[in-house]
Amino acid sequence: MNAIELKLFSSRVSAICDEMGTVLRRTAFSPNIKDRLDFSCALFSSDGKLFAQAAHIPVHLGSMAFAMGSITENRVWQEGDMLVLNDPYLGGTHLPDVTLVAPVFTDQGTRLIGFVANRAHHANIGCDTPGSMPISSRLDEEGLIIPPTLLYEAGQVQKQALSLLGLEEEKLSGDFAAQAGANTLGVRRLQTLVQATGLERYARGMKELNDYADRITADSIRGLEEGEYCFEDFLDDDGCGQENVRLALTLRIKADSLELDFSESSEQVSGNLNCPESVVAAAAFYCIRCLLPGDPPACEGLFRRIHLQTKLGSIVNAMRPAAVAAGNVETSSRLVDLVFGALAQALPLRISAASQGTMNNVAMGRIDNESGERWDYYETLAGGIGAGPHTQGRDAVHSHMTNTLNTPVESLEMHYPLRVHRYAIRRGSGGKGKHSGGAGIVREYEFLEQAQLSLLSERRLRLPWGLQGGGPGKSGRNSLNGVALPGKCSVSVEKGDRLLIETPGGGAWGEC
Repeated sequence: MNAIELKLFSSRVSAICDEMGTVLRRTAFSPNIKDRLDFSCALFSSDGKLFAQAAHIPVHLGSMAFAMGSITENRVWQEGDMLVLNDPYLGGTHLPDVTLVAPVFTDQGTRLIGFVANRAHHANIGCDTPGSMPISSRLDEEGLIIPPTLLYEAGQVQKQALSLLGLEEEKLSGDFAAQAGANTLGVRRLQTLVQATGLERYARGMKELNDYADRITADSIRGLEEGEYCFEDFLDDDGCGQENVRLALTLRIKADSLELDFSESSEQVSGNLNCPESVVAAAAFYCIRCLLPGDPPACEGLFRRIHLQTKLGSIVNAMRPAAVAAGNVETSSRLVDLVFGALAQALPLRISAASQGTMNNVAMGRIDNESGERWDYYETLAGGIGAGPHTQGRDAVHSHMTNTLNTPVESLEMHYPLRVHRYAIRRGSGGKGKHSGGAGIVREYEFLEQAQLSLLSERRLRLPWGLQGGGPGKSGRNSLNGVALPGKCSVSVEKGDRLLIETPGGGAWGEC
């Protein structure tokens, strides 16, 4: 293919992911999907390698790119199959993120040409704590664990899978139906593309797209100064008594590859900051992609030259049954800071200071033990972006690994017994320097009925760091009725109680 043909091919496969995302958003029921856009869609080759994705959630897509091969291999697929899973140790991230995978066949269902997949966040995944983001110490405390299970087999919904998901009727409902519908559309669109281009040309397009992406990464690596760069950072605490949890990286820049060695990071902890290796890969892939020029195709070739090292049993490569709910959100956010901190030594005039370094997870709801009725709410909150060598930090942004939107006040108040009293930029929370860090936000909720509240937040003790003499951003703060709450906690609240979240600002760049 020439350059124009390759660009058109790239746009066409990316457009399939975009349309899948549109279908998922428009047909979903929960604010997490339809308002916050906490979902991702992608296409994979027949051997499970990423070759297209929409610009959705970095932690979803990077982890799927890393783990899809293990999900799809050693399985006999049929046309009309669809797999569901959320097990973090078998290709997932944390339990609320549920993935659906469907094979794509041509030639009357005889030739497997690839897979479509989407991953979406479910606020209720069967956890005893409303919002399914508990202060946990074991995976089974975090909700329903779904191993790779056929949801559809040859086009027929499987009763065993419905029972596992707690769906009684012989059909899907709610957000699961929206996810299945998005995959069904993706299968049809990819089949149409292959029919239009021909299988041989389609296969050549995939190969050339990956090779092109590999050349982009190789060229970018050649522009870096070879060497070894070390950086460390610390998480506030694990929610179960362990403080100052160490994250460490040795970045080795070679002539034609990058090695990211996380093996000196802390052992896995009692709390839920642990993460599977796929989440670490997602953070590393995201950071390196930020260095690449323009808008490179999001495919496997982009990451061929990135090599990871972790230690099994550590916080960045945990072993079952370690809890992982916050690893996907909090640890992944700080791993981005870690990688950028190392890169800042090699590229001092390109890398920005630390952003807020947390997703400020707020989960709440109520379970009526007598009737079985419940409501579950979950959201992440924006904060400050770190300043760069040439720019001020941005205010009130969902940064790096999250890439979601806020939950609109109107949607929140319509769906849940909550009222938002304040939603504003937290002025003065960014670091001070030549280029100031971005400001966080202030969000205050009033509970209109009794509920259970869970918070998983970071940067409440340690500040987002600045670079080149720039000052740090302010730490975040949580309070209930004016009384300070720890960064990670679960408390009962009464009608009329008010929760105030003040999110961290970003670090500054350069001295004043």
